[in-house]
This record gives sequence, structure tokens and C-alpha cells, in this order.
Amino acid sequence: MAAMMVLPVWAAESVKDLQKKQKKLQEEIEQTNQMLKQTKRDENATLNKLQLLGQNIKNQKKLINTLDREITALEVEMRQLGVTRDSLQVVLSGYKADYAEMIRQTHYARMQQSPLLFLLSSKSFQQLARRARYLQEFAHYRQEQVRRIENTQAEIDNQNNLLAANKSNKQNALTSRKKEQENLKRDERKQKNMLNQLKSKEKDLSKQLKQQQKKVNELNKKIDDMIRKQTEKASKTTLTKEQKLIAGGFEENKGRLPWPVEKGMISGHYGKQQHPVYSQVTIDNKGIYLQTTAGAKARAVYKGEVTSCFMVGGTYAVIIQHGNYRTVYSNLSKLNVKQGDKVDTKEAIGTIYTDAEQDQKTELYFQIYKDKNILNPELWIAR
Repeated sequence: MAAMMVLPVWAAESVKDLQKKQKKLQEEIEQTNQMLKQTKRDENATLNKLQLLGQNIKNQKKLINTLDREITALEVEMRQLGVTRDSLQVVLSGYKADYAEMIRQTHYARMQQSPLLFLLSSKSFQQLARRARYLQEFAHYRQEQVRRIENTQAEIDNQNNLLAANKSNKQNALTSRKKEQENLKRDERKQKNMLNQLKSKEKDLSKQLKQQQKKVNELNKKIDDMIRKQTEKASKTTLTKEQKLIAGGFEENKGRLPWPVEKGMISGHYGKQQHPVYSQVTIDNKGIYLQTTAGAKARAVYKGEVTSCFMVGGTYAVIIQHGNYRTVYSNLSKLNVKQGDKVDTKEAIGTIYTDAEQDQKTELYFQIYKDKNILNPELWIAR
């Protein structure tokens, strides 16, 4: 007996699941392309364009990998369908042979030609009854054989249709894979050119980065001060029953909270990290940055109460309390809420600012606190 081929775990993924992943990745690539279209319409390299392009390249690689897995899964399915079809062909041949043998038998052939004569030639009533029952059983058996042949043939036809569909899906996947590889090579060339351009402007960009970091530090200090004051005030009283329930619900949804933007990408991760262009520069984010399209709204990740709305550096920030947890939404150009408002999960709280000086970047700065302690939002929002 031939050795059974052991497939890797990912090969067990269904074609349907892989196609869902492809659709999701294609949507993300389209979102990033939309954001790229909203940048300044020139060939000048910017950090924003480089970041968006980098996200596209990352998703294109994931998409190509998913297409490879789909092609493998389709090939496995096609082999299985072929084996099932061949097995059914053997069964069908057996049914047909049995049926042909039954028809060839002289006794049965005579009965088929004149069942009435077979009944009338009975020598007694008992023999007539036996022959009538025999004819009935024979007719039922013949019908059953015909039904088995028809059902087996229909199943073979179904397997052939599935095989044809899988072959078509495989060809589509191969075509898509080729297209994505071409897109990937094109974007990687663009990325290389942009990196070279940006490195040649290192002095000017370093100055811009310092100015931006100064604004971020000012914002972080303002938020820290407000959170500290709110928690110190709250520590003098106990949480209400409602606040405890909200805090419990918030905590139970760790890793499943909705994103504070409907569509977008994480453009700045939490914590210390190396700058994407300048290796000597280290970034330390106290939250995460989510880039989206112009005009997008920031939305509450969980129900709660707005405890602060304030302005820093020309844009607004909002703090929402969820029991002893707080979420912060910064870099808003307009607000939909005010202090004291109760908000529901996914409720719009303001419009995210689009920065004309930063290549039309539309980016939300999002933070989560538990009491005075800052948390990593990426561990809390849905993946």
C-alpha cells in the first residue's frame, strides 16, 4: 500500500475559508490604494506614501501566500474528487452488470414478455398467489436496481461538475497570483526609490520628526495629567453598580473590541520601535496610530461616558470612561459629543483630522488606560 501523504496544517483549510481571507486582503489593499490616491498627486517621496506602500506590500505578500494555499487545497480536493468519482464508476459498473445478468436470464425474460401468461398458467390459486407476489417482488427489485444506477450516475455527474468548478477556480487563482506578483514587484521598486529619496532628505525630515515628536509629547503630557486627575477624583468614591458592569464588560471583551475606525490600518504600533527609514531614530508610542481615509469618523470602542473634550495643538481629543477603564481618541477636527454624554459602542464621536502638511494623512491616535496605567491597545481591539 502506498504511504499516505501527510499535509501541513494549513492545507486542511477549506477553499471557502481561504477565499474569504483573499477577499479581506483585497479589501485592505483597496483601502490602502484609496489612501494613496488621497496623498499629494506628485512623485515626491513622503513618509506617509512610504508607509502606505509598505502596508500594500505586506498585504500583497499575504495575498500571494493565501493564493498558493488555495491552489494547493484545490489540488487536494481535485485528487479526492477524482478518487471518489473512480470509486463510483466501479460501483456503477457492478450495478449495471447485475442488472444485465438479471435481464439475460431466460426465466426472467419470459416473465417480462408475458407476465399475464405466467399468472394464467398457474395450476392452483395458491400457485397464482405465489407467482403474483413473486412478480411484485421482482418488479420492486428491478426498480431498485434502476434507482441505484440512476443515483450513482447522478453522483458521478456531480463529482465531474465539482472537478470542473475546481479546475476553473484553480485557473482563476493562478491568474490572480501572477497579477499580484507583478503588483508586488512594481511596488517594491517604488518602495526602493522612495527610500533612496527620503534618505537623501534626512536632515530636513529629522527636523520635521523632532517637531512632530514635540507635539506628541505635549499631547501625551496633557492626556496623562487629565487621566491622573480623573482617577484621583474617582478614587475618593466607589464605582457605581452600572460602572462596575461596564468595566467588567470592557475587560471581558479584551481582544474583541471593535476598531475605533470603521476601516483603516495600524500605521504606528504601541511601544518602542525603530523608525521605518532612519535606523538611528527610535519611536516610543504611548498608544497606536490608525490611518484611514479623509472624512472618516472616530468611534467609541465600548459604551461609556465622555469625561473630557479638549484641544491640543489645533486638534481635539476625547476621553471616554468605561468604569475604571478609559479610552482616548486624539487628532479630531470636529466633535460629535460633549462632556457628560453617554455613548454606545461604535457611536461616532468626531471627525478625524486630515493634515494637508503631512501629505493629506488622516490618522487617529488611540489609547487605553486602566486607572493611571497605560495599556497596549493592540491587545484589546479585534485582530
